[in-house]
Amino acid sequence: MRVIAGKYRGRVLAGFRGDAIRPTSDRVKESLFAILTPRLAGARVLDLFCGSGALGIEALSRGARAAVFNDLSRESLALCKKNLAALGIEAETTLRDFRAALLGATGKFEIIFSDPPYRERYTEEILRIVRERDLLREGGCVVAESEREEEAPEGWVRADLRSYGRTKIAIFERSNL
Repeated sequence: MRVIAGKYRGRVLAGFRGDAIRPTSDRVKESLFAILTPRLAGARVLDLFCGSGALGIEALSRGARAAVFNDLSRESLALCKKNLAALGIEAETTLRDFRAALLGATGKFEIIFSDPPYRERYTEEILRIVRERDLLREGGCVVAESEREEEAPEGWVRADLRSYGRTKIAIFERSNL
């Protein structure tokens, strides 16, 4: 696993051993960040299920100004902190359930990455909390990675949907209605 582009391009990130964790592939990351490029300059991002921190680190590498990394797993957060330290990145990290992370978040974000374990169905709940707490700046988005084609609940539009084999990436924006 590596950083694909930007300031930290080519730097290798420490990853998980075994099959229990499913990191976002370089191919999917490359495609996703090609879509997100116009949103990254100066952005504040939330990597809600950060794992190794690869998505938030890629965003920082490509011009995001700040990132918050959250995970419920101590092992995952420790790996994320190891990767941040190896790159000399100072960032906020939190060890919380995604609900607590969203409810405790301060400020607004341009991008929220949601990459939970595939068997979980959290997208609708995440979007509801983000909307209720008004956590996105105008023009911001929630990027949901799963193995299903996620539909937009009330108050949201699915601005983009991409399929990469088993992996589906949906980009949600708040609707103006």
